[in-house]
Amino acid sequence: MSSRHHIDDFMRGRSIGKIEEGRKITDVAREFDIAHSVVSRLWKSFKTTGMCSRRHGGGRVRSTTPAEDRYIVLSAKRNRRTTAQQVANQFLAASGKQISRKTVARRLRGGGLYVRIPVVCVALTRQHRTARLQWCREHHNWTEQDWACVLFSDESRFSLSSDCRRQLIWRESGTAYRPENIQEKDRYPTCRSWCEPAS
Repeated sequence: MSSRHHIDDFMRGRSIGKIEEGRKITDVAREFDIAHSVVSRLWKSFKTTGMCSRRHGGGRVRSTTPAEDRYIVLSAKRNRRTTAQQVANQFLAASGKQISRKTVARRLRGGGLYVRIPVVCVALTRQHRTARLQWCREHHNWTEQDWACVLFSDESRFSLSSDCRRQLIWRESGTAYRPENIQEKDRYPTCRSWCEPAS
């Protein structure tokens, strides 16, 4: 099957040379495994311009340099909860160049950073961790009969602080549980044990 990828200037020159020798376009396309339409357009372009090199597209010039791209990614890593518009404003203040938030988002995606909802967890102190470890050690040998005497109950809690999860962060794939990507949640002012022995 013929390939449709772009061919380099050397292959273009060889194809033109074969046709100038009297070979048919179909034969040249088959010999070099190039689509017939590509060889045909190449030959027509050569007859018109006298050149066989590929003209580069006149697409839009990239608005940021590689060094500026690294700056944008670094800015988001320093404060993962900043928005794309805020990064664009920081970039404007630092470089004097104005870019859109969409450009910032593209550069961050290019740097491996994506918008995600942060993992929310309760902030545990050293005392909390010590108490949980002690509780686990005291109960790790319990049997099913021991656990049958425990009543598990759900409790309704009310938080006085904001529990909004609409705040997003920039993070790499597979890094959800890294400390910098976790949002600690305020502890409730009062809390009761979540399991009690059944009476």
